Amino acid sequence: MRNKAGIIWMVATTILFVIVTAVVRYLGSEMHPIQAAFLRYVFGVMLIIPFCLRTNLSRISFSRFRLHAVRGVAHGIAIMLWFFAMMRLPIAEVTALSFMTPVFIIIGATVFLREQFYKHRAIAVALGIAGGLIILQPGFRVIDLGALAQLTAAPLFAISMLIAKTLTKTESNSHILLMLSVFCTLTLSIPAFAIWRQPSLEELSWLFLCAFFATAGHYCMTRAFRSAEIAALQPITFLQLVWATLMGWFLFDEHPDFWIWLGGGIIVFSATYNAKRERTVRSPAS
Repeated sequence: MRNKAGIIWMVATTILFVIVTAVVRYLGSEMHPIQAAFLRYVFGVMLIIPFCLRTNLSRISFSRFRLHAVRGVAHGIAIMLWFFAMMRLPIAEVTALSFMTPVFIIIGATVFLREQFYKHRAIAVALGIAGGLIILQPGFRVIDLGALAQLTAAPLFAISMLIAKTLTKTESNSHILLMLSVFCTLTLSIPAFAIWRQPSLEELSWLFLCAFFATAGHYCMTRAFRSAEIAALQPITFLQLVWATLMGWFLFDEHPDFWIWLGGGIIVFSATYNAKRERTVRSPAS
């Protein structure tokens, strides 16, 4: 069924986005997060334009154009906050905090997109959040500004994804990707130039690589949204914490403790449980 294809595309999305996270983490705190985010989207536009030359952008209606603009502004602000968090916190912690986004998405999909709120989706999301909380151990740590930035970014990312789901009904994948990159670039341009410094060739190379994997990730995510209901896909994003934990361990010597493994195990279970239930969600017996 279509939801199964969407789940496969979303798993690919989680892997690609964690690679992006690793690249940003490698850059560290040498470059201001706003400038880093701006350059990432400039490169994103450069990567996407060749695929859009054969399409007619004038076919985008004004109402859809406004949706692209709103999405780009929301996503651009969220990206600035995410880059800031990524440069201050371990990969696994930033990823765990990002799991507030699916909560806003499932609520938004139910209210605005009229998607069915199946019981197994609620259970999977609850388990995923529980896994994230086990990893974070709230109340036992001082709240970092990076954590607050990531929590603020969560509803903004949710707005972006809900609009992307709406756009897949009328827009091509290339149009959606191009408009996101263009409006994110415009949103980030003024604050980026205000704090601009000359980037090194190495920084530009890493940010180009970041743009490549991020663009591929957004392509996979758009394909996932085209293939399945957005609420069905959100628990799959919890797998991103597993990839992030392993990436942080092997590349940055960020050793996960018992609580990270326990929370990660719960998250894997939630994603597996949801994937199995989605295969029968539209069957007569469900």
